[in-house]
Amino acid sequence: MSFPSHQPNQLKDTHITLAHGSGGKAMGDLIKHIFVNSFDNPILSLLEDQATLNLANLTQQGDRLAFTTDSYVVDPLFFPGSDIGELAINGTINDLAVGGAKPLYLSCGVILEEGLPVDTLRRVVTSMKLAAQKAGVQIITGDTKVVHRGAADKLFINTTGIGVISPGINISAHNIQVGDAVIINGELGNHGAAILIARGELALETNIESDCQPLHYLVEHILNVCPQVHAMRDATRGGLATVLNEFALTSHVGIRLHEEFIPVRQEVQGICEILGLDPLYLANEGKLVVVVASDHAENVLSAMKSHPGGKNACVIGEVIASPPGLVLLKTAFGTERILDMLVGEQLPRIC
Repeated sequence: MSFPSHQPNQLKDTHITLAHGSGGKAMGDLIKHIFVNSFDNPILSLLEDQATLNLANLTQQGDRLAFTTDSYVVDPLFFPGSDIGELAINGTINDLAVGGAKPLYLSCGVILEEGLPVDTLRRVVTSMKLAAQKAGVQIITGDTKVVHRGAADKLFINTTGIGVISPGINISAHNIQVGDAVIINGELGNHGAAILIARGELALETNIESDCQPLHYLVEHILNVCPQVHAMRDATRGGLATVLNEFALTSHVGIRLHEEFIPVRQEVQGICEILGLDPLYLANEGKLVVVVASDHAENVLSAMKSHPGGKNACVIGEVIASPPGLVLLKTAFGTERILDMLVGEQLPRIC
């Protein structure tokens, strides 16, 4: 069934209680006033236990279904340039996009801690609504749970995404070949640095903001000029270095990066030097690594630069035959060192 339209301020509760997860009236009111009103669309408004999709409509848009899920536990909830709500939308969209999929539908599952201010939840949900609208996707089903005070940290979100892949698109790390070019769409480490500063553990002032953004429009731009892209990945946890190590191990090739071409903002570099961190391992939420045949690299780079999400794109390396399974960094001094997989955790709860 569907509910009549309500204004968000009709929810009188100011804080989340265990009753909001009980399945009764309090939970119904929370879902109606906070979630349904924000995410309103014909599929969600039916309020069934599942969302029903028209297969004919899906197959008209592609010949394969892409499906992904991710959970978000970032601390703090709000940080320069973004927040956990926008992050949950864009992060899942990007996981679909790097497989060449057009994102269409999302689910939203939330775990709320008893005592969370309703205004905080409303702010997060509004952010999710705006991010979904900007990305052209619909949130069509969801779930809400409430746990005792202290059993969670304010608010956790899980989003699952469904998209479709057009015929002829085959993006996979298994496709990478010797001679391919490695391209990044902009500065690295901004998200990780923004989270670090937002936690207030350092007496530093900076204007660094998270790079959180949806990447599927940029991917569409790339595929329009080069459907033969070999591999793509968003460089989130573990950063650029981890993504490229995964590529090298999967495809049994080596990858050489050139330090002088890797874009890192001066403020991010400075924070890393103070704390002994490496920006190549810092998380990003709007950075795309593209591996493409060298003879297509200029066209892809030009297409990326013509799009707002890739205006600072640059070629940062190439795929080599040896040593297989390793990533090498050619430093500004002309020497080479191995850029290994991330060991441990530089910054926990980064997304």
